[in-house]
Amino acid sequence: MQRRDRDREESEFKEKLVSVNRVTKVVKGGRNFRFAALVVVGDEKGRVGCGMGKATEIPEAIRKAVDDAKKQLVTVAMKGTSIPHESIGSYGTGKVLLLPAPEGTGVIAGGPARAVLELCGVKDIRTKSFGSSNPINMVKATLDGLRQLRTAEEVARLRGKTVEELLG
Repeated sequence: MQRRDRDREESEFKEKLVSVNRVTKVVKGGRNFRFAALVVVGDEKGRVGCGMGKATEIPEAIRKAVDDAKKQLVTVAMKGTSIPHESIGSYGTGKVLLLPAPEGTGVIAGGPARAVLELCGVKDIRTKSFGSSNPINMVKATLDGLRQLRTAEEVARLRGKTVEELLG
């Protein structure tokens, strides 16, 4: 009975496997192989997160990564099908520039950044990545950029003004 409840809970989120990496540890008796999985989880309604999992079997690593991603969900401010303003996210030496785009543009982004943006629910956006092309850095930089986004209403409330005063 509990298992069904857990399955229903998981159906709320979609998950995308970004990368699987084989990790080797050299020990006295030989080599130990493990797999590290990077997974992005989102509901396509403005919530997205990424997680890492490591295990001796790939499915177990993916399951751990999904659990980790659900613990690190971020809510993203959106304006229609795009983002409210441009943003630069960075993590390590990786940087991702996020630019709002008019409706009908689509998701113009590289692999790891595309996974995050599609599961976030953004339909129209342009991106450019700089520096590290490591999937982990790109995913986390994209999430950092999305975390910085604010709507005009949020900014006005924080400053104690109305939206009209703020916009001119």
